[in-house]
Amino acid sequence: MSDSPGLALPAAVTIATRESALALWQAHHVRERLVTLHPELQVHILGMTTEGDRRLGVSLAAIGGKGLFVKELENAMAQGRADIAVHSMKDVPMELPPGFVLAAILEREDPRDAFLSLHYAKLSDLPPGSRVGTSSLRRESQIRARYPQLDVQPLRGNVNTRLRKLDEGQYDAIILACAGLKRLGLANRITAVLDTADSLPAAGQGAMGVECRDDRPELLELLRPLEHASTAWCVRAERAVSRALGGSCVIPLGAFAEVHGARVSMRGFVAAPDGSRMARADLQRAGLDDQPEAFGERLAQALAADGAREILAALPG
Repeated sequence: MSDSPGLALPAAVTIATRESALALWQAHHVRERLVTLHPELQVHILGMTTEGDRRLGVSLAAIGGKGLFVKELENAMAQGRADIAVHSMKDVPMELPPGFVLAAILEREDPRDAFLSLHYAKLSDLPPGSRVGTSSLRRESQIRARYPQLDVQPLRGNVNTRLRKLDEGQYDAIILACAGLKRLGLANRITAVLDTADSLPAAGQGAMGVECRDDRPELLELLRPLEHASTAWCVRAERAVSRALGGSCVIPLGAFAEVHGARVSMRGFVAAPDGSRMARADLQRAGLDDQPEAFGERLAQALAADGAREILAALPG
């Protein structure tokens, strides 16, 4: 099986994935895409429990960040137990380990954040002291900046666990990604969608990526048709913002690029966790080129000029 002269595509592929419902949905989606392209291809799924899944009682920022969700999957690829891994792009560290590459970034689902509550229609309806759950310092800083009267609390666990905690009354409202809820058929649980002007998404939010070893040209060729050009450009630009500023889940940082016809816009922010200080910047350019990272680096420079470095220097640790 081959699409390129001299390059034999594999007869079978194993996908490494976390075992959460959302991660498995994403892995099966990639499997279906590959089998549609190559009906004779055998695609197996290897479910794994990662360190990030095992340590749900501690905030991600305290135990090393979202990279804990991908390390075991990379180990499986390095050991030959898996060929590729499927990730939510917002969970992928800004620097991949040597020997690994993002082979494809798929078309983005809704990148916005979702407000969920049993009793209130929107964030501004919550009375002072209301408990709002979120796993993200990025979301927390933006909520605290606009609604300092609210009690923002950490929220860990997979999507269904977080919904159960809301239903049990542990929180008055929770904030989740629209993309995950829609992919799992749970869009009906969304009370309101937060405008990106009010809750700027994380770099890569709503997009899926496929990672493999960089010494597997047959896999790079196999995965190439899955790439969605404009999504990939935007996500690579967003990741460059975070990379330039040392971004991780311990830094409240958002970056979001959009294509509007012949133009591309990108906004970003860096904040203190309590929302007391915030650097913002936005840029526009004409069309897509072959250097999305350069656009992201320009936005990072604009954020630095607005005080981002000082905010980052004051962060604990």
